[in-house]
Amino acid sequence: MSNNNIIIFEFESLYNILFEIRDNLSFKIKNLNKLSLKKEDFIKKDLIIAKYVNKDFFLKEKKIEHNKIIFFSKEKENTRYQIITYPIEIKNLIEKINIKLIKVKYNNQSHLKIHNYTLDLNSRIISNKNNSLKLTEKEIEIILFLNNHNSPQKVKILQNKVWGYSLELETHTVETHIYRLRKKITGKFNDENFISSNENGYFIK
Repeated sequence: MSNNNIIIFEFESLYNILFEIRDNLSFKIKNLNKLSLKKEDFIKKDLIIAKYVNKDFFLKEKKIEHNKIIFFSKEKENTRYQIITYPIEIKNLIEKINIKLIKVKYNNQSHLKIHNYTLDLNSRIISNKNNSLKLTEKEIEIILFLNNHNSPQKVKILQNKVWGYSLELETHTVETHIYRLRKKITGKFNDENFISSNENGYFIK
């Protein structure tokens, strides 16, 4: 189980869904409402999920980092905060949560240096002096996860930590994503070693 923590704020139906599958999640969840609220809860947690109707409550709290909030709305709102529209499939939701968790770790690093490359987390572009390549959110997440570990990561670990929910995910899903990512990087930068692998798993040197 990961040390990542998530507060589900006044969203009982979502909490109940995640609670049912809690043993298969890569993060811990906590259910809070305004009556049980302590401000230190928000400071300690990695991520907050709340309905968009509660946005004013959070926006007036200066101690809460607003990049750590995911708002739920029935319609797409014109706002700089992350909005997830619902209904949404649970697997898609968990992927979005996991992406957000990893990005929160790099909150103050919109441009991340990885060897000879610069990774722009906002535009999802990886570049060196001569070329640049647009990446998907999942490709960004894979790179961040591998770069954040010093040892090779097995497919099952990637299933759980990157995808966030492993029971319904087939092994070849992870392998296919990494194969396509390596192929894109090789094709653009002529670099076959950016993501390497051995019997212990995948890694970035």
